[in-house]
Amino acid sequence: MSTETSVPHPRVSGVEGQPMDASDAALYATLLTEAPAGLAFFDRELRCRRANDALAALLRVSVRDLQKRRPGEVLPEALATAFESALRKVIAENRPLSDLDLVVPSGGPVAPAAAPAPPVPTASPDAPGVSTATEERILACTWLPAKGGDGEHVGVVLTALDVTERRRAEEVIRRKEQRYRSLVEASAQVVWVAAPGGGVIDDAPEWRAITGQTPDDYAVGGWLSVVHPEDRPRIEAVWTECVDENRVFETNYRVRTKSGTYRHFDVRAVPIWEGDAVIEWVGANTDVTGQREAEEMRGRLTEQLSAAALRTARLQQATSMLAEALTVSQVVQVITEVGRSAIGADYSAVALLDDDKLRLSIVGQPGAEGEAGLASRDEIKVSDQTVMSVAVRESRPFLAEHPDSLRLQLGHGERDLFAQHTEERAWVGLPLLAAGAPIGALRFSFTRPREITEEERVFLEALAGQCALAVERALLFEREHKTAEELQRSLLPSDLPQLPGMVLAARYNPATRHVQVGGDWYDVFRLPDDRLAVAVGDVMGKGVLAAAGMGRVRNALRALALNDPRPAAVLAGLDRLFSATEDEEQFTTVAYVVIDPETGHGEFSNAGHPPPLLISPDSPARVSTREPGTPLGWPSQRQQTSFSIETGNTVVFYSDGLVENRRRGVDAGLEELVAVAADAPPEVVGDPERLVDFLVDRMLAGYEQVDDVTVLALHVPPKSG
Repeated sequence: MSTETSVPHPRVSGVEGQPMDASDAALYATLLTEAPAGLAFFDRELRCRRANDALAALLRVSVRDLQKRRPGEVLPEALATAFESALRKVIAENRPLSDLDLVVPSGGPVAPAAAPAPPVPTASPDAPGVSTATEERILACTWLPAKGGDGEHVGVVLTALDVTERRRAEEVIRRKEQRYRSLVEASAQVVWVAAPGGGVIDDAPEWRAITGQTPDDYAVGGWLSVVHPEDRPRIEAVWTECVDENRVFETNYRVRTKSGTYRHFDVRAVPIWEGDAVIEWVGANTDVTGQREAEEMRGRLTEQLSAAALRTARLQQATSMLAEALTVSQVVQVITEVGRSAIGADYSAVALLDDDKLRLSIVGQPGAEGEAGLASRDEIKVSDQTVMSVAVRESRPFLAEHPDSLRLQLGHGERDLFAQHTEERAWVGLPLLAAGAPIGALRFSFTRPREITEEERVFLEALAGQCALAVERALLFEREHKTAEELQRSLLPSDLPQLPGMVLAARYNPATRHVQVGGDWYDVFRLPDDRLAVAVGDVMGKGVLAAAGMGRVRNALRALALNDPRPAAVLAGLDRLFSATEDEEQFTTVAYVVIDPETGHGEFSNAGHPPPLLISPDSPARVSTREPGTPLGWPSQRQQTSFSIETGNTVVFYSDGLVENRRRGVDAGLEELVAVAADAPPEVVGDPERLVDFLVDRMLAGYEQVDDVTVLALHVPPKSG
C-alpha cells in the first residue's frame, strides 16, 4: 500500500493545509485505505491531489501515476477526455454530477508506472458473467464539488464503483426483453396483464388497437367486454375458476374488433408467483382467424365430399333396391325409403301417365294407405297447376323451397289437392322419363322450408332416372305376369273330380304374393275306362315361359294317357317329346299314377319328382322309398310299380318347394315332413282339405318361401257301416 494514504500522526493537514482532529483523520485514512469504491480529490486545475488504491486499480494505473497529474497525462485519450469534461462541468456549475458511466478500456495503463497497480480480486476467468482484470470495465461515477473551510470551491471529489457485471446483466435483460417483444410482434400475439384477482391493472395499447377500446373502456371492462356474447358466459366462468385456483387459463373465443367484425383468438394466461403469492397474471392472445377459417373450409369441403359420397352410396343402394322391385308398388316403397333417408323428405308420391297422356294416376305403396296424401281423388290432370303436372308438362324438375314460392308459381292448386298434408313447406317434382318421353312424375315434400342444393338436384335427377327405369320394367313385368297368371288359371283344374270312394284336395302357393305364376302344376282327370289319372309336375322357372312349358307338358300327358294310360308308357312318350322339342337345359319332373277309385289299386311311375307321402292311422307316416327316376328328357328306361291306397289311408303328392329352401336341404326336409305328418291330429288326417293346409302351414313356418309349393292329397275314407 502506498505511503500517500497512511495517517502517521493524530493531527494531519487537511485540504489546503486545514487541520483535522484525530477522528476526522481516522475517517479519512479508513476511507482511503478500506473503502471498496474508488475515491479521489481533484483541484481546480484538474490535478489529482489524493486517490485511494481502489480507484487506481479500477483505472489500471498506480496511485503514484495519478498523484499531481491531470487525467489526460495518465489515462487513455477517450477516458481522459470524459474525465476532464466531467471535472470542468462540476467546477463551472458548482453542482454535483452523477449517473455518468466511464468505460475503462481493456489492457494496461498508457503511462509508465513505477510500480504495478494491485489488481482487483475477481472470479475465475471461466466463470460465466464475470470479467477478468484485463477486460473492459464500466465505472459508475459521482462528481461532488468540494469546499474549503471558508466556503471557497477548492476542487472536485470523485467516487467510482465498478458496475461492469451489473451493466452486463442489465444488457442481458434488455436484450431478452427486446427479443421477447420482437417474438411477440412477429407471432401476432397481444400481451396483457391482469391483477391477482383478474381485474385490469395495466393498459394494453396493442389490444385496444385491435378492439377499438378507449383506455377508460379497457380499464372498466378489460378484455372480457369485447368477447362475443355467445362465448362470454363460458369464458368468464372458466377465467374466474382459473383465477380462484391459480391455474393456467387456456382457451379460445371470438373478439369484436374495431370494425365491428369478430375474429378468433387463442389465449393462454399464466399466474406470476412471488413466493407463495400470485402478484399478477400475464396473458397472450394469438389471432387464429385464418387458421379457423381454413379449418372451417376444410370441414365444409369434407362435409360436402362426405355428403356426395353418401348420396352416391344411397343412389347405388336405391339402384340395387329398384332392380329387385317387381311391381310398381314396390318401386314406390323404395323411392319413399330413399327419399326419407337421402334428402329427409317427409312425404313422397309416384304418379303414372295414362295411355292418353292426359292424366296422372297416383300409385299407392303396400301397407301405407294415403301416403301420397291426396285429398279427394287419385288422379291429376296434366293440365292442372300441380308440382307433378308441371314436371311432366315441361319435362324438368320443379322446385318450391317455401310456400310463397309455391303460390307464386302455382297458385293454390297444389295445396288444395294435397290438403291432407297442410304442414308441407317445400316441394320437389321430378319427371319420370323413358326414352326421353314422360311416363309419370315423382314428388317429394318437406314440413319445413328446404333449399335444394345443386348436388342434391343432381342426385334427385339421377334417382328419378333410376325410378323411371324401374317403373318401366315393373309395368312390363306386371303385364307379363298378368298374362302368365291368366294362362296358368286356364291350365290348372278349376275343380277336382267328386268320387264316391275317394276324396281329393289340392293347394298351390306361389313363391311371391305379387307373382302368382310358376312352373308347378297338378292335374286329375278320368280315363275312358273310368280309372283316374293323377299327375303332379314341376317345370323349372317362373313367368310366361314356365307357364307355357307347364301347359305343353300337361296337354301332352293328357294326349298320351288317352292313347295308352300306363304310367311307364306316358312318361316314355314325354321323354320323346322333350328330346324333340324342348331345350336341353329345361328341367321338368313329373309323378304320374293311374288308379281305380273303386279299389284304390293302380300303377305309378316317377320322373325325378319327390316321393309321395303315405299316411295311415294304423302305422307311422312315411315317404315312398321307390327309385324316383330321372327328369323328363334324360336317357332312361321308364318303369312302373303297383300302387294302392288302403281304406282310411292318404297319399300326398307335392313339389320340392314344400321340403327344400335356402336353409333346409331335401333330405332334412323329407324327415321334417314325415315328423309333421305324424303330429297331425286324426281329425286332420281324415280331412284332405285340412290336411293339405296343415302340411303347408307347418312346413313353411319359420322359413322364407323361395319356390312355389304344390300339394295334392288323395284320401280313401273308411267304409260306412
